[in-house]
Amino acid sequence: MSDWKLIYTDLKKEQEGLRESLCALGNGYFATRGAAEESEADGVHYPGTYLAGGYNRLKSELAGKTIENEDLVNWPNWLPLSFRLENDKNWFRLETKQVLSYRQELDLSEGLFRREMHVRDEKNRETRILSTRMVSMDNPHLAAIRWEFEPVNWSGTVMIRSAIDGSVKNEGVKRYQALNSQHLKIIEQGETDDVIYLLVQSNQSRIYMAQAARCQVFFKNKSVATKRESLQEEGKISERLSFHVSQGKTVKIEKIVVLSTSKDRATSDPLDNALEVLCDEPDFSTLQARHSRAWKRLWKQFGISLKSRGNSQFLLRLHIFHILQTSSVHTIGRDVGIPARGWHGEAYRGHIFWDELFIFPLLNYRLPDLTRSLLLYRYYRLRAAKKLAAKEGFAGVMFPWQSGSSGREESQVMHLNPRSGKWVPDNTYLQRHVNLAIAYNIWQYYEVTGDMNFMKYYGVEMLLEIARFFAGITTWSESKQRYEIRKVVGPDEFHTAYPESNEPGIDNNAYTNVVTSWLFSHALKAFDIIDTSRQETLKQKLQVDDREFRKWEEISKKLFVPFMEEGIIAQFEGYEQLREFDWEGYRKRYPDIKRLDRILDAEGDSVNDYKAAKQADVLMLFYLFSSEELVDLFQNMEYEFNPEWIPENIKYYVSRTSDGSTLSRVVRSWVEARSDRECAWSCFREAVVSDFEDIQGGTTPEGIHLGSMAGTVDIIQRCFTGLEVRDNILWINPCFPNEISSFSMQINYRGTWLFLDFSGTQCRIELKDETDSPIKIKFRDQFFEISGKTTKVVS
Repeated sequence: MSDWKLIYTDLKKEQEGLRESLCALGNGYFATRGAAEESEADGVHYPGTYLAGGYNRLKSELAGKTIENEDLVNWPNWLPLSFRLENDKNWFRLETKQVLSYRQELDLSEGLFRREMHVRDEKNRETRILSTRMVSMDNPHLAAIRWEFEPVNWSGTVMIRSAIDGSVKNEGVKRYQALNSQHLKIIEQGETDDVIYLLVQSNQSRIYMAQAARCQVFFKNKSVATKRESLQEEGKISERLSFHVSQGKTVKIEKIVVLSTSKDRATSDPLDNALEVLCDEPDFSTLQARHSRAWKRLWKQFGISLKSRGNSQFLLRLHIFHILQTSSVHTIGRDVGIPARGWHGEAYRGHIFWDELFIFPLLNYRLPDLTRSLLLYRYYRLRAAKKLAAKEGFAGVMFPWQSGSSGREESQVMHLNPRSGKWVPDNTYLQRHVNLAIAYNIWQYYEVTGDMNFMKYYGVEMLLEIARFFAGITTWSESKQRYEIRKVVGPDEFHTAYPESNEPGIDNNAYTNVVTSWLFSHALKAFDIIDTSRQETLKQKLQVDDREFRKWEEISKKLFVPFMEEGIIAQFEGYEQLREFDWEGYRKRYPDIKRLDRILDAEGDSVNDYKAAKQADVLMLFYLFSSEELVDLFQNMEYEFNPEWIPENIKYYVSRTSDGSTLSRVVRSWVEARSDRECAWSCFREAVVSDFEDIQGGTTPEGIHLGSMAGTVDIIQRCFTGLEVRDNILWINPCFPNEISSFSMQINYRGTWLFLDFSGTQCRIELKDETDSPIKIKFRDQFFEISGKTTKVVS
């Protein structure tokens, strides 16, 4: 790899799925995996094209039950491009040829995927192909492939086959393969004016997608005459182009594709639109130039410069690249959320979880309009969240743990344990803390942007409704003389019930209770900052009054937080009664114990019985809040909390965590940053390679982990720089590991671009824009204001 390119120079079947995820291309509207153009789903390769928000529900018979799942649909494969030489029967597949050289390259700077192949067939004919692919960041409906095709030691007739394949199914995740996977219905296919097209419809959500493709051949920028024929199979339309090539003379084969759907704005008929757009589009080089300029604009906003040991600079760019391919400027205004696994595969069925908590900080400081749009995805599902809450007997809104198209709860009822081969009940839907994450995201967005218009018309309403829900699920305990929150699941995810209990959920998860206290105070704070007229409107609309507000204040001060030994917060009530786990013994018995829940279940045991966590839970408090904020929070709840207890809490829970989630290392690096910089750097390095090296053993091929990717960038952006916004002040308190020598980035703070350059003990702050009012900054213990196009150096 280089700072901008991911390069493979070999072929490894066992790595193909991983490479297809890492080399996927997207633009925030759709994404296509980095599968070879000549490949098909065969257990090694898995071509997949996914539309942002393109879901479909199907019912399946499973373990004697009928269950319904909503999936991210694998839409028609637009990639197919292959060739065969005269007198050959078989179409080109790389695996069937003698490969003389191979190179695969993902160019992050320009958003291009290239494959260079030099092959020899059984007749000793050598052929070189340079394939270049893009999913346009300029026009979200466009994609293109260019083959530079050179017959090295032969001349003759070659036949090119280009196709659009709608016969695809959702088969990208092995543990889902017992479920119904046929999501597409073929509506129309054909060819017109040297263009092939296919129109499909998802069979439940009734989303139409049209794909149209034009394939042309050029020699020295002049069109080559070809003999063209089309071929129709069920669900698949293809065309064959035959022409003569001469030894050593390179021809270019260009395939331009347009995708259009019934979800698009200003579109009446997706097929008509696709055909019309395709007719207007120029050649590959022109499209590539526009696409590269669009990426250049994005990198200007999102670019970072890091000098450190190892290859962190490249890996952070790779992570930013995949974030922008999932959500970009083309996402703004579309009714879609940001999925935990990107639009890169079918894991988690493309659902939206709480990973926004780790993703939005990067977007807040660079493309705040995108964060706003993604928050509105939640706002537009308030009605569904209200129905979920009402179904459980509560007021307010209860956003689901897994969200998809409509905002209903999409969490699976049962999941397959690959170790035991058994389907077991899934109670992770009880993670009510996803609602707290949404509230926290709203407030963080406002702090960074100062977007009062959003808070006035959307944010405050969501905060009040979420607060109302949490007020409803709290109960008063006479014995404790405090409020409780019972029957939930915390961020840990392993503990979904008490030992030997038939009822799901645990009581008084410390993380949930503390953040709920924060929620009440900030919901009221948000209400106070909007104008009186809007306050009265919301009171009338939501039927909320001052008496309810006073109740929230009371609950926020009296929520129960369980503690164990001196200063150690209990993950939940009763945690101290669980058994200690034999970590050393299990590490000797199993090469990987990250998914300890599956191991114990296969052994007939339960992780619920042990002090063993999948990922950070209590530690999430130290991730979200500074020590000063935590002291204030606990003080408000009438608890003593000493910041000196934080290292002991970290030590206690780190030793009892399996790191079964890629997010766990992100949180650990963050919370260790101030007390153990060496450990923080080590955890950061583990987190930053988690997808690149697929450290969880087979999960990345099913889709990248977007929360972890964004989280690693945010460790550099906010954690090591000490960047935060509090009380209308931009705080900067850098504490870099020794492995980092310098770091620079641009951020957008309340509409103003600032350039921050950290080197040694100094920080250079440069305002790139004129400002209406001075920006208040606190650098370590120094407070100052800057305005105008100013540069200030502080240390």
